[in-house]
Amino acid sequence: MSRSVYVVAGEVSGDTHGAELMAALRAELDGVSFRGLGGPEMAALSGGEVENWVDEAAVVGVWEVLRRYGWFKERFDRALADLLEWEPEVLLLIDYPGFNLRLAKQVREKSPRTRIVHYVAPQVWAWNQRRIPQIAQTHDLMLCLFPFEVEIFEKAGLRSRCAGHPLVDELEEKRIETKRLPHTVGLFPGSRKKEVSRLFPMMLESARRLMEREEGVQFVAAAASDKVAGVMERLLAESGLPEGRVKIRGGKSQVLMQEVTCGVVASGTASLEAAYYGMPYCLVYQVAWPTYLMARQLIRLPYIGLINILAGRELVPEFIQAEANAYEISLWLGRYLKSPELRAELSGELLEAASRLGETGTHKRAAHEVALLLLK
Repeated sequence: MSRSVYVVAGEVSGDTHGAELMAALRAELDGVSFRGLGGPEMAALSGGEVENWVDEAAVVGVWEVLRRYGWFKERFDRALADLLEWEPEVLLLIDYPGFNLRLAKQVREKSPRTRIVHYVAPQVWAWNQRRIPQIAQTHDLMLCLFPFEVEIFEKAGLRSRCAGHPLVDELEEKRIETKRLPHTVGLFPGSRKKEVSRLFPMMLESARRLMEREEGVQFVAAAASDKVAGVMERLLAESGLPEGRVKIRGGKSQVLMQEVTCGVVASGTASLEAAYYGMPYCLVYQVAWPTYLMARQLIRLPYIGLINILAGRELVPEFIQAEANAYEISLWLGRYLKSPELRAELSGELLEAASRLGETGTHKRAAHEVALLLLK
């Protein structure tokens, strides 16, 4: 029997998680066909039926979305029309709550037979708990990353399961046997062009300051995609830094996290990845000021770093907005480059906190829950 699943992911990490879940669903069920929006991995797995849109869709913050409201509305309307025409058995939403929660509401109203599943639960417990009852009314199944999320959504009447964190499977596959390179700093400015354009110049200026104080220090920067690499190459050329002291490496950020002495990481999924590999790092976060000021009114958590939230305390320092500057970052890097003791202590704490992400097999567990819903 043929099964139809419409998938939507809007970021690089969502594309990776979505492709893994799609593959696990095909192993769980015969004859699954996919359509929707995602990234290159999901597009390849679907034979092109999933459109690759992540380079344009991956933006950070309310202000940035509002500036491109017309584009997002047009893409939303097209996706909804495609869904209503195809009438899939399941709408599988992967993270990306700003777009996906609105889509779920429309699909529930206009195509009530389609079952709605969210993989990577929206972190509304952090920024808007009043939306939880609304999500419970529109969704059929919530697949959570963390055990504490299950209770939050089930209290609202939504069937929820903790599949574990999909990063565990992906990062275990990319684990290598290596020793950390001495006096080498990793720069991880994010996966979105806007984010990279905002953070990478500050990281390069931090590198300049550190080079002036520390002889022999090297820098390697991770580029999430070819387009992001192009932006980074341009910014590096404009920085005037000595040739060869900062290298840009594409597509291997997880390997780099296991090789460098320490690093600077943009807030987001990469901060969990770095913690999983025990890489000592500091976290940086910058968005447009209207977005930041709005977020401060909504978010009630003391930290923005996912590993700090998981640990319940500040393991890695968070340099946010104006504090995310070359002076502060270069000072932190200088301290940790000079001190094996500080690095070892932080690395051990990160590994302990990351162990709470669960065991391997996340995508298989998630696919099994979706299959149970389909077979009802």
